[in-house]
This record gives sequence, C-alpha cells and structure tokens, in this order.
Amino acid sequence: MYKTIQALLLLCSFYATSLLAMPSVSIIRSELVQGGFLIAQVASDVNVEFLNRQVDKDGKGIFIIGFGRDHPSQDSLILTKDGKSYQFSLKIAPREWKIERIDGLPPSKVSPKSPEVLKRISQEAQQIREVRASISQLPFFLQGFRLPAKGRISGEYGSQRILNGEPKRPHYGQDIAAAVGSPVYAPASGVVVLAHPDMYFSGATLVIDHGFGLTSTYLHLNEIKVNVGQSIEQGDLIGTIGQTGRATGPHLDWRINWFEQRLDPALFIN
Repeated sequence: MYKTIQALLLLCSFYATSLLAMPSVSIIRSELVQGGFLIAQVASDVNVEFLNRQVDKDGKGIFIIGFGRDHPSQDSLILTKDGKSYQFSLKIAPREWKIERIDGLPPSKVSPKSPEVLKRISQEAQQIREVRASISQLPFFLQGFRLPAKGRISGEYGSQRILNGEPKRPHYGQDIAAAVGSPVYAPASGVVVLAHPDMYFSGATLVIDHGFGLTSTYLHLNEIKVNVGQSIEQGDLIGTIGQTGRATGPHLDWRINWFEQRLDPALFIN
C-alpha cells in the first residue's frame, strides 16, 4: 500500500513538472472548425510545428495556422523548447456541407479532354501552387478582413459541387453575385503575387499575399486593376466582377489559403 501511494505521488509530481515546463500558447483568435484557422502567440524561443511544417512566427512570436475542409477532429501543435517537445492539443469541430447543383456549363469546362487544354490547366495550377507556397513576413494576416464586394452570396465554401449532373470537387470559396464591372476591393492589405488575365477555369485571376502563408484569391474577374509586386492597402480597388472562365453568371469567387489548406473566407470577416 505504501509503495502504491509513493508511486502515485511520483507520477503526479512528474505530470505537474511536465505541465509547468510546457510552453504556454496565448490564443489571439480561433476558429477551430473545418475550414477555420488559429492565430496564437508563443515565446520567441519556442518552435512551432503543424502538419509536418515548421510554422514561421513574427517578431512577437505570433503565428497563424489553418484547417482544410476535411481536417480531422483531433490534431496538435508540436512545441519545442530547449530540445524538448510538447503537444498542444486541438479539437477541430466538423461541419455539414450543402450540395450545390450548377447546370448549363459548356461540357468542355466541366470535363476537358483536349491534351492541349489539360496541359494548360496543369501549368496554371502549378503557377497557383508556387505563389501559395511562398513565405513572406508581411504582417497583414493579423489585420482582419472585410468583404471584397457587395452582392448576393450565391455560393458557399465547402459545398459539394454537381456540375451538369456530374459530381465534382467541393467549392473552396465564397461566391458573391453582382453585375459585370462591379468593383472588387482588397479585403486586407498585402502584396500582389499573381495577376493572370485568363486562366482556363478561373478566368482573370488575382492572388494577394497577406503574410506567413496566408493568401487570398479572386476568380472570374472582368478586369484586374493591380500588378504583380504592387503593395495594396485594405479597401483599395483591385479589380471588377466578371464572368470569365467557368462561370454561368457574373460573380466573384474569392478564396483564402494557408499554404495548401483551403479555408473558409466567411470565417475571416470581422
């Protein structure tokens, strides 16, 4: 009996010491759901790892991570300090997704088969991947976002898309329907990293870097009003709504990524 109590006391002492040694994580803003994100802060001497990626921090130890549409319900940050690693558990709430049926699209835009078109699609996808993979130290992921355009919300993030009766990938953006030529404004400050006049699926396409892996993308534009490398402020005019690429009507499809994780733009709106 004495040995059992002694063992329990030692075990409690061990866990208490471990908890005291674990680096603290200060939550700045959390949307712990599929498609959500976490902005938090750790001490400058603490390294953060998530999804097998070393997470960059700003000068104050602040960082952002994101959770894709199908992220599992349990995950963790790996915090390393003085050569010792600790797990900071995260519970990611699941969501239910709507089904969106879109008919009337040209068959070539739903299931392209031409080798030339498939090559073009692959090259354009690679361009998008490259700009989203870059890491900058821009501080604007902390700024808070505004809606980039006025109009009816015609498509929601995460919904299962059925195009011309054929099931396709989920929708990873928020659609805002408005007339061709309606203004599109920067929802947050950043730097333009891609301005393509005519991608096969997304038409005139714009990507803005907000820092530390966070980017926003604007599809089906009629005009692009900014250039690659240009610094923009929140509220600046960046383009106009169009019906370019694979679209049945004029609208803006805007998206947010943390690297390859596709996030829900609606969760970023202040």
